[in-house]
Amino acid sequence: MRVVERVAFFARQRLVRRGAARVGVLVLLALLQACAAVPYPDRRDPLESMNRGIFTFNDKLDRAVLKPVATVYRDGTPHWMQVGVSNFFNNLQDAWSVVNNALQLRGQDMADSTGRVLINSTIGLLGFVDMATGLRIERHTSNFGLTLGRWGVGAGPYIVLPLLGPSTLREVAALPIDYRGDLVNSVVDTGTRDGLSVLNIVDTRARFLGAGQVVEGAALDPYSFIRDGYLQRRRNQVYDGNPPDDEMADISPEP
Repeated sequence: MRVVERVAFFARQRLVRRGAARVGVLVLLALLQACAAVPYPDRRDPLESMNRGIFTFNDKLDRAVLKPVATVYRDGTPHWMQVGVSNFFNNLQDAWSVVNNALQLRGQDMADSTGRVLINSTIGLLGFVDMATGLRIERHTSNFGLTLGRWGVGAGPYIVLPLLGPSTLREVAALPIDYRGDLVNSVVDTGTRDGLSVLNIVDTRARFLGAGQVVEGAALDPYSFIRDGYLQRRRNQVYDGNPPDDEMADISPEP
């Protein structure tokens, strides 16, 4: 794990040294862009002017800091170790999925998630080896935002969060609960907790390095492409792939 620890340390240093020096400029650019009028407003995105500004800020910060760090991690870490790190964090996510699938009264999903955690945490060496997938136990990833949606809470307007990216008002309201449900945040030692958090971010970004090129190559407007894809995916998750025809029902649900 020494290679991974070095990457996490390098990520923290780069985030501080390079990121902090540019934050002021990027925020200013974001605010300036937020003042621009939107020619064709989308009813799902009433805050589009502000959201586009934050999207630009996130994109520039990603290009300046996170993407280079993720590239170093991908190119400098053995593939088997990257797979193990991803499996480890997926196992922690599965533990939170157990709780949310239970809250949604999804017995089979909860049983599958429980089985995955028990198997991967034991014979899977604390989750570094994904034995459950080999046993054909399906993943049912869930969080509290999805739980609220399945209990009828509307998504609300689309929101782009600084650093965190695409979201909705419902997901923002669920953030404090999801934060508590992330087992990384329960680690007492501050250095270990911060190191794991940074490593999770870098590992996630490394897995999506190719996706950024797809978005840039396929979309004339990356902002709209990402927004529409995110909202469609969340609707499909809430309605098990069979969402109602009226998308605005998610924004302003009937009492």
